[in-house]
Amino acid sequence: MFKKSLVAACLVLAAPLASAESRDYISIVGSSTVYPFATVVAEQFGKTTSFKTPKIESTGSGGGLKLFCAGVGVEHPDITNASRRIKKSEQETCAKNGVSEVVEVKIGYDGIAIAQSKAAEALNLTRNDLFLALAKNVPNEKGEWVANPYTTWKDVNSSLPAVKIEVLGPPPTSGTRDAFVELVMEHACEATEAGKAIKSDKAKFKEMCFTVREDGAYIEAGENDNLIVQKLEANPKAVGIFGYSFLDQNADKIAGAKVDGIAPTFEAIADGSYPVSRPLFFYVKKAHVDTIPGIKEYIAEFTSEKAWGDTGYLADKGLIPMPKAEREQFSADAKALTPMPAL
Repeated sequence: MFKKSLVAACLVLAAPLASAESRDYISIVGSSTVYPFATVVAEQFGKTTSFKTPKIESTGSGGGLKLFCAGVGVEHPDITNASRRIKKSEQETCAKNGVSEVVEVKIGYDGIAIAQSKAAEALNLTRNDLFLALAKNVPNEKGEWVANPYTTWKDVNSSLPAVKIEVLGPPPTSGTRDAFVELVMEHACEATEAGKAIKSDKAKFKEMCFTVREDGAYIEAGENDNLIVQKLEANPKAVGIFGYSFLDQNADKIAGAKVDGIAPTFEAIADGSYPVSRPLFFYVKKAHVDTIPGIKEYIAEFTSEKAWGDTGYLADKGLIPMPKAEREQFSADAKALTPMPAL
């Protein structure tokens, strides 16, 4: 009886890898920000190799990592894109579900644009303005935390126009949302006296500094950043939050607001002067590399100089290239399929 149970258990463990052999294309999920870059690489890969063009879904960084970490086998994706680094908790979920070796590939940098229709009055915002406009709770003049009372940009800062606060942005599953909260809201909150007073209370600090208001001023627009662009065109008074590449690709329709006096340009993101910028990644399930055809070759295409280099085709799509030494390091690790260490 024990031997039969042992054999059955071994078959169950082996089954996912065996079934993975039945899929002849790469399955990719994840970040809507990385999606257009991955799509271009996938199309190039499909045209120039004997492998099928990978299938890519835009699920958001959090949604993609949830799918990716769910297990090994044909029913689970091979690669997930992310506009933030994998979290320790996600890495632990991966390991718990048998996804024990994950290869991390950093692909470049991206800025988070605060965009408007070109027909709108240009905004010059600070991170504090954005925090006061979008946080669920804000400090009042006495330093007490109260429900956000601000309805117009002028309420937030007297130098801004008396236009209703209406911001279209990503949902909680998005890496762009995570990065915006960290780079804008947390940064601005911890600079206030009220924020400093609660910094030692991690739960309170997170509740006050990370939570976006839910009274209609912030509108979750899903994972389709092109839809936000369309809505900004239709409503010039609204503001949108998404990756720089979408701003770059729609420069004839929308413009990026300055943040802390710096416009979201390719150069400002590349040199680090634009304050709302972050790295982009994709993660590879090493257990699938020898069973799903083309994964090694797809990685090689993405990490080639013709793709992610200073004058590569991804730069034409808005990706901010990493410095050459950083590209060489990540390219070498990706080629060797070096698993990332525990966080």
